[in-house]
Amino acid sequence: MPRNRNFTLDQITPILPHFQAILNSASALALALAYLAIRRGDRGTHRLLMIAALAVSGVFLVSYLYYHAQVGYAPFEGQGWIRPLYFTLLASHIVLAAAIVPLVLATVYLAARGNFTRHPRVARWALPAWLYVSVSGVAVYLLGFHLYRPT
Repeated sequence: MPRNRNFTLDQITPILPHFQAILNSASALALALAYLAIRRGDRGTHRLLMIAALAVSGVFLVSYLYYHAQVGYAPFEGQGWIRPLYFTLLASHIVLAAAIVPLVLATVYLAARGNFTRHPRVARWALPAWLYVSVSGVAVYLLGFHLYRPT
């Protein structure tokens, strides 16, 4: 009897947080490598890596919104000193994640228009914020899904 190799969205939903952590890690890596490329003067590699970071972050956003529409809020199980630390990290992550969207879009727009006078000025703010959001997203995942697993 042949096996059904088709996945349903219900089967995929539980693995999305792990997938999202991989996407956040990939975004952070692409951003760091893109920064190194532009510091070396390699605009072509910088451009490709930034497109990759943007695409990965876009996939992350879609999967994140889908996951939370399906699952809702997952309570954090940590107690004691880790609890305020976690929520401080989570709050800064969420606020910056919302704030970087227009900043990243402005940076991409300036680069696409060839405005390499204003592009680096905006990117100086966008890059560290975006990198923080990617790395803090992985930290939130590790705390919420591995160190203090939901019950």
